[in-house]
Amino acid sequence: MAVIVTVEIPGGTREQYEQSTAQVTGAEWWPPKGFIAHAAGPDGSGGWRVVDFWDSEDDFLAFAKKAQPLFERIGMPTIMPKVQEATNIVLR
Repeated sequence: MAVIVTVEIPGGTREQYEQSTAQVTGAEWWPPKGFIAHAAGPDGSGGWRVVDFWDSEDDFLAFAKKAQPLFERIGMPTIMPKVQEATNIVLR
């Protein structure tokens, strides 16, 4: 079952996001199994929002385990994502 993963990062900045994205996409394991799509941007209240689409929650959790040390290295806080079932994902 595909899932939508939403991460709200209070106080997160574009610079932090760009650093973390460079770290993740530069990893030898990128792209991870089950990754479908990613979008991110300011949340409108001084933070940052990330929305990902994955084939399954297990695929996302495996990615998170690999990515966490990269996020910690650049000082990103540990955030609990919201995971919900995706009824449909449409890509252009």
